[in-house]
Amino acid sequence: MELTDNRYQAYLNILNEELIPAMGCTEPIAIAYAAARAGEVLGVLPERVLVEASRNIIKNVKSVVVPNTGGLKGLEASAVAGIVAGEADKVLEVIASIDDAGRERIKSFLDTKDVTVTETKSDLIFDLVVSVFAGEESASVQISHYHTNIVLIKKNGEAISQNQDCDEIKIVGMTDRSIMNVKDVLDFAESVELGEVEELLQCQIDYNVAIAAEGLKGDWGANVGSVLIDFWGEDVKIRAKALAAAGSDARMSGCDLPVMIVSGSGNQGLTVSLPVIEYAKELDSDKDTLLRALVVSNLIAIHLKTGIGRLSAYCGVVSAGCAAGAGIAWLHGGRFETIAHTIVNSLATVSGIICDGAKPSCAGKISAAVDAGILGFLMFEKDQQFYGGDGIVSKGVENTINNINRLAHDGMKETDKEIIRIMLGE
Repeated sequence: MELTDNRYQAYLNILNEELIPAMGCTEPIAIAYAAARAGEVLGVLPERVLVEASRNIIKNVKSVVVPNTGGLKGLEASAVAGIVAGEADKVLEVIASIDDAGRERIKSFLDTKDVTVTETKSDLIFDLVVSVFAGEESASVQISHYHTNIVLIKKNGEAISQNQDCDEIKIVGMTDRSIMNVKDVLDFAESVELGEVEELLQCQIDYNVAIAAEGLKGDWGANVGSVLIDFWGEDVKIRAKALAAAGSDARMSGCDLPVMIVSGSGNQGLTVSLPVIEYAKELDSDKDTLLRALVVSNLIAIHLKTGIGRLSAYCGVVSAGCAAGAGIAWLHGGRFETIAHTIVNSLATVSGIICDGAKPSCAGKISAAVDAGILGFLMFEKDQQFYGGDGIVSKGVENTINNINRLAHDGMKETDKEIIRIMLGE
């Protein structure tokens, strides 16, 4: 791909838009970010807080520990952490610097103030509004479609900032992802000037390796990562799964280390990167090869997830695990044919995994998704594949990806509603 090609700059932009540092599960952090901004606009400590969130956000916040809060869970804790101890200018690291005094302020506010959570009245899958009140003064911040997309800020009922002209897929202010396809991703990975992506990818390596190490060392969640190592040993295929799972073990249970997210998700960021990093070590790949493999895995994950949407009933780590398989294939010298078959083989295997919110079992789903990505590659290495007409597989990788998009975005809408009803005890 020529450096002057418009697609070249587009792929660079997409990487920079999607690879973002965040601390904690991104849905509670989005609430904390909106709340911190609302508190800034209000200008004083509020007496009352109202959090309105779409059911998909409620699903993803309900069971996960909010970092730096002393083990608290839920939308109320997320909002109050942002208001009383957050730093809005740090965006998805908004509550990264909370200390013991901040945790005491959070507890005191929750014990003494009125914090109410309700469902939004909109039909958006990703939508939240945090409103704060003090006497006659009020302020509110609305985030829609993705985690940092503030679409409306109000002070005393009057809009002071507004940007609501966007939809779920083609979001104003972000690069058009409809240009993406597997062949172009691989072309870009071959030709990208590494100096333009090295700092971003090195941050992904540093952050995600650190939290995976903590996940293996500490006692986090269900300890899926360490269980894999303890029972199945140190083979690279096991380490690749275990490290990604361990990062999620820690992250879902409140570890305060940051991760680099992909497609709005830290779990997807861990899944798409750590198996590739571990295979690069096993193969003694040089730094340039690793970086290009990460370009492949990140962009394939983003491509697979774009047509599905940020939140759905389809588990996002499936896309990331399949993309990790593509990155691993790249490390072994595979190019379009190998990687296309790796993607199709892995999608055919695990595309039925549901998303039932953020919680410790995400680590188990990560392990399964990475396993499918590795299997998809190994199948092709042995001249094995799933063919068009095998279930939801169609001839051609892009056709199969489109089938998955249709399944997840359209076909699983009622599944999503039923999952949420089950989780909320309805």
